[in-house]
Amino acid sequence: MIGHRFRCYPGRQQENILLRWIGCQRFIYNSKVREDRYFRAFARKALSLTGQKPPIDQQYSQFIGPDTAWLREVPSQVLRNGAVRWKQAYSRFFQKLSGRPTIHGKGGEQGVWLTRELFAFEDDGEGGYHLRVGTKKHPLGRLRYVADRPHALPASIVISINAGQWHVSFATEDDVIHPRPAEIQAELSQWDEASLHAATIGVDRGVAVPAYASTGSVYAFDPVQKQRMARKDRQRLRWQRRMARRAKGSSGWHKAKKRVARTHTYANNVRKDFAHKTSHALVTAPGVRLVVMEDLKVASMSRRPKAKTDERGRHAPNGARAKAGLNKGILHSAWGKIRTYAQYKAPRNNVLFLVVPPHHSSQECAVCGHIHPDNRLSQSRFVCQRCGQTDHADHNASRVIARRGVTAVIGQCKSLQQVGAVRPEPPFPDGYAGGDQGQSQKGKRPTAHRSSKPETMPTTAQAV
Repeated sequence: MIGHRFRCYPGRQQENILLRWIGCQRFIYNSKVREDRYFRAFARKALSLTGQKPPIDQQYSQFIGPDTAWLREVPSQVLRNGAVRWKQAYSRFFQKLSGRPTIHGKGGEQGVWLTRELFAFEDDGEGGYHLRVGTKKHPLGRLRYVADRPHALPASIVISINAGQWHVSFATEDDVIHPRPAEIQAELSQWDEASLHAATIGVDRGVAVPAYASTGSVYAFDPVQKQRMARKDRQRLRWQRRMARRAKGSSGWHKAKKRVARTHTYANNVRKDFAHKTSHALVTAPGVRLVVMEDLKVASMSRRPKAKTDERGRHAPNGARAKAGLNKGILHSAWGKIRTYAQYKAPRNNVLFLVVPPHHSSQECAVCGHIHPDNRLSQSRFVCQRCGQTDHADHNASRVIARRGVTAVIGQCKSLQQVGAVRPEPPFPDGYAGGDQGQSQKGKRPTAHRSSKPETMPTTAQAV
């Protein structure tokens, strides 16, 4: 499947109709959620309903009555699709992919799901399409949208609005058959280690540098983007203060709310664009067949610290302010987006995307494998206390990640060494700079390597 998301530009009257459709479909969805909660909490306890299970169906006619006559002002397919979306959400719950369906609020991005009865793509004679929405009884007319690339005809579409911007999104069938990750991994496992190293890119993700590849390529926001996002942050704080001073629900309050949402939208678009370009550059680099990243638990890393108390039971400093700044830097670096985009783009380019354990990757030497906290002298400086190898800390970590990915593919994965553990002697004993000097050396000395491909993303030691 190929996903498409295009900007569309409805007129003022079309906006009002679409907003009504969105609201009615959301009402049916929320009504099904409330009905399910009622049956699970109260109705099943009634003696007359003993042995009956809560209904999980797509019926919605019970919600149309004298008090909700306005539901008849929209196409029946819009209401039906609201019940279908609830049923689909419950199916995901049964498959243990998510929790039970919950109430959808009016904030954030809102959309309406339209099936083929409510729209049609008409050929414009110039290689593109016109989108016509509505039925004979409830016409919307032609909806202008801008397609930046050709697309096939979908079976359903979603028209959404967020911060005043409208989009039409849908998925179409992909006729090209791409190799599966397991097939690519089976092929690469037959390669020799040197050849696989030459076709591997390791990517270290950080706060100062969002993505540092083992080839030395650095992927970061450009100065203009940083300047504009900083300006949007200041604007957001200003409009949030204005919003707090205005009466909730007033026209001024809604205006301030929309301005706050627009500042968020700009930053999100910049990060999404950066993640797409970075992931594309990683999986399309010449000669690359393996992209390796750390398996970073972003949700756990960005969790706020727990409260602390002193011996008297009063609140004690817990570093929450400093951790808040770190959390903001982590979330603004688009780590998750880079991994997600690279994960689905890799098979399309006959590339294997792999994640490996992140333990001690910033403290391990990429040449001799020595692990110790003293190797990382600063945020950007790495000096191995064993062999004396000097490198940028992020570049060294990306090379370590690439080596772990190669080891995992070939099938020689060994358990990670503990901090200060003994690794084989470096190629040049004269460069020994402390660490585990005088301790016994066991095992075969690994060959030092430098990956010739740029690295991209974090890893987990499993093929995705």
